[in-house]
Amino acid sequence: MTLEQPIFSTRAHVFQIDPTTKKNWVPTSKHAVTVSYFYDSTRNVYRIISLDGSKAIINSTITPNMTFTKTSQKFGQWADSRANTVYGLGFSSESHLSKFAEKFAEFKEAARLAKEKSQEKMELTSTPSQESATGELQSPLTPESINGTDDERVPRDASLNSEPRAEPNTVPFPHSSSAINKHWEAELAALKGNNAKLTAALLESTANVKQWKQQLAAYQEEAERLHKRVTELECVSGQTAGIKTQKTELNQTIEELEAALKAKEEELERLKAEVERASELQLQKDAVSQKLQETETRNAELEAQLAGLEQRVETSQVEQESFRKSLRSLLELLDGKIFELTELRDSLAKLIDGSGS
Repeated sequence: MTLEQPIFSTRAHVFQIDPTTKKNWVPTSKHAVTVSYFYDSTRNVYRIISLDGSKAIINSTITPNMTFTKTSQKFGQWADSRANTVYGLGFSSESHLSKFAEKFAEFKEAARLAKEKSQEKMELTSTPSQESATGELQSPLTPESINGTDDERVPRDASLNSEPRAEPNTVPFPHSSSAINKHWEAELAALKGNNAKLTAALLESTANVKQWKQQLAAYQEEAERLHKRVTELECVSGQTAGIKTQKTELNQTIEELEAALKAKEEELERLKAEVERASELQLQKDAVSQKLQETETRNAELEAQLAGLEQRVETSQVEQESFRKSLRSLLELLDGKIFELTELRDSLAKLIDGSGS
């Protein structure tokens, strides 16, 4: 039973190289999918696996000769000679790409060490079989080589029949033949078991090959679709220069608009200040208007008072004129009385003077 567990997972957009052009990338997933490293403890191998729903879009076994290459800040790729393709992954950030690359290098080194250990074990197990002692029975590969042909069995039986005559103390022939037959039967049973295991492994490999062919056909369809998409994008990329020029012009227009907006904001601030000053002036005007109205009311009152005073002055002047006339009359009267008194005095004086002489 295969004990294969995910040991690291991330999310990325999956691509494969176009099998026809070997230049363009073909997307195998419509959106970002989970890409995981798996470790098979029974076979001691590392694999990169990604599923889009129930469809396997990556099934790549890591080998020591693989190399993961960063082609941009968010894109990396590696070649898989067994799958006869190149896989590409687009990540959402540079840190995710770096982490995936670190894990790739780590598991690649682990695969190299595992391969070296496996080779050492194979060398250790193959050495004793190649250097078997003289007279030791070798394990054949097929039942025919185990039992031998009729020509091969005849000398062997003859040699065994001659052994009792040469050595009286050896085990009789029937006992030796039974032990040898049991040994070969055990070897044959082991070989049959190995043959059954190899047959099952071959069937499993055949099924895997069919599955991989189906996946390869699906990958080729996706690659063709992605190639068309890349062609469309290349056509669009031809307009990049014009877009950059328009972008530059738009940036200049935006800068000009920002400058104009800044000037408008400054003018608006100035107008706000003027409005505030106008409000203050309006308040002052209202206060002055109120004072003016009060002054006009006061002036009307004063004018009324002045009119009264003028009327009183006129009345006073009339009274003064009549008083003057009265005084004049009185003075004239007084002058007449004074003249009369003067004449009277003169008359009295003459009388006095006349009486005295």
